[in-house]
Amino acid sequence: MAEKKEKLFDQFPGVSYEEWRAKVEADLKGADFNKKLVWRTNEGFNVQPIYRAEDTADLKTTDSQPGQFPYVRGTRTNNDWLTRQEINAETPAEANAVALEVLTKGVTSLGYSVAEPTEATVATLLNGIDLAKVEVNFKCCPSKALDLAKALVNHLKANNACDTFHGSINYNPLKKALRHGAKLPENMVANAKALIEAVSDVPALRVLAVDSVTLCDGGAYIYQELGYAMAWGAQWLTDLTDAGLSVDQVAMRIKFNMGTSSNFFMELSKFRAARMLWAQIVEQYKPANADSAKMVCHASTSKFNQTIYDAHVNLLRSQTEAMSAALAGVDSITSVPFDTPYQTPDAFSERIARNQQFLLKEESHLDKVVDPAGGSYYVETLTVALATEAWKVFLDVDAQGGFFHLVNEGLVQKEVNASCDKRHTDVARRKEILLGTNQFPNINEKAADKIKTTGCNCHCGCGSEGEGQGLKMHRAATDFEALRLATEAAAKRPKVFMLTIGNLAMRLARAQFSTNFFGCAGYEIIDNLGFDTVEQGIDAAMEKGADVVVLCSSDDEYATLAPEAYKYLNGRAQFVVAGAPACMEDLKAVGINDFIHVRVNVLDTLKDFNNRLLK
Repeated sequence: MAEKKEKLFDQFPGVSYEEWRAKVEADLKGADFNKKLVWRTNEGFNVQPIYRAEDTADLKTTDSQPGQFPYVRGTRTNNDWLTRQEINAETPAEANAVALEVLTKGVTSLGYSVAEPTEATVATLLNGIDLAKVEVNFKCCPSKALDLAKALVNHLKANNACDTFHGSINYNPLKKALRHGAKLPENMVANAKALIEAVSDVPALRVLAVDSVTLCDGGAYIYQELGYAMAWGAQWLTDLTDAGLSVDQVAMRIKFNMGTSSNFFMELSKFRAARMLWAQIVEQYKPANADSAKMVCHASTSKFNQTIYDAHVNLLRSQTEAMSAALAGVDSITSVPFDTPYQTPDAFSERIARNQQFLLKEESHLDKVVDPAGGSYYVETLTVALATEAWKVFLDVDAQGGFFHLVNEGLVQKEVNASCDKRHTDVARRKEILLGTNQFPNINEKAADKIKTTGCNCHCGCGSEGEGQGLKMHRAATDFEALRLATEAAAKRPKVFMLTIGNLAMRLARAQFSTNFFGCAGYEIIDNLGFDTVEQGIDAAMEKGADVVVLCSSDDEYATLAPEAYKYLNGRAQFVVAGAPACMEDLKAVGINDFIHVRVNVLDTLKDFNNRLLK
């Protein structure tokens, strides 16, 4: 009889959550557990420092498999997503040439922008492309979408490619309303119905867009984008079934274009939650075809957190963003090139963007595993938590008259703009970090010369001004970039001198903090090893032509050193104390008013210094 093999972990006693919690609280030595270890998200729920099996015991989402309803684990039994590249060119012939070139470099999905949707244009764009192997997606002005659909269908019929073609036409009549506050076209639902009927002979052609990526790029929180995306798609279902189409006819023509930002696990969970919510929404319309409940989702890396300064950091952000989407099982991904904020992407940046996805496939093999995060206590809990918060948004939109109504009234734009403003405030206070912009900037970098004027190249008509208030579409870095650009344009670049004195550890730490602080405005930083007296330090600062003198020492020493330094400086430069010492009020009483520390608004403080220093 074979002996029973003992498992390794059988040798260790089980540990309950209560025992773990007690040990952690003991190690915290009286500090508040919730304040120290629990993260309160912008989505309105708390993230715990540890998750266990009991946290997912009651979750129904853990029971399904990839390819099974409600598709939380994916709509496919493989994870081979498509790598899309947007084609930037002046003419259809040039666009086709670029497309043929990038198809030899591993791209499997193309994005075309079409100005004049004629059959000749379509034929030129598709010339030489194997439509059975390459997904093709089109953008155009919403008013020309039907013309484009007819031209495309005629071309596919002429080439016997209706059954093999797969791709999309991005019909999004809400874009001008979202971007510029224009009113929605009155005939948009009728046009959508005509569009669906026009492409009835091409089964895998999606023509109704849910472009929640616009909300992501506008600064929406993750739960907002998810909730609004669901409401947007559901309204297409409601309005078009009311217009006489079946739910299968409508659902099989909807394509979700969603953003993915740098909050790695949240974004991964968002796409899982999106498939689950969408499947359950479609199910309520009682489709005849089970595949109608399968979401088709394209992910684009975020533009909201891209920066002009230290632009190569954008590569780090977009790499993790693409990884979130890939692990979540989306159908296709666009990695937005790192130079997008300041110019039309060039061949180098487009190549790097492609290679980001190829790294995930060819070197990390993420396309070989379906839903690798499935079963993770953390991810499964996040998925349900995000779905819950997004569902609140969905229900609120429905109660107020539906997504289209709220967009028409500017209420969606108002809510997203409020989130954008909050995120800008968080960036200003360094609660949200943009590496190289509001933390650890490349102080000597110049960017003004590389910025080129770029306009919308999507041929959707969104460049015209609307009648009301649209999304602000201000990247998170724009306020800090304005500071840096103002410094570059100034006749004299301000000099900030670190007067380091006293306690060695504190003066070094505060000099580093102050360097990062003033570096965010692009000022010249003059650091020092230390001085024996404040007089010696200020004399050195004046010799260097300093505009700002920052006293870097310990709190205990500030009570004596700060008044001495301030008096000796005698208004020859701006005087700043690094820190928030207990003697702050006493220092203010002698005229010292500038203190920099972790609780100040970095942006507002630097704006104030710009107003004082830039002539």
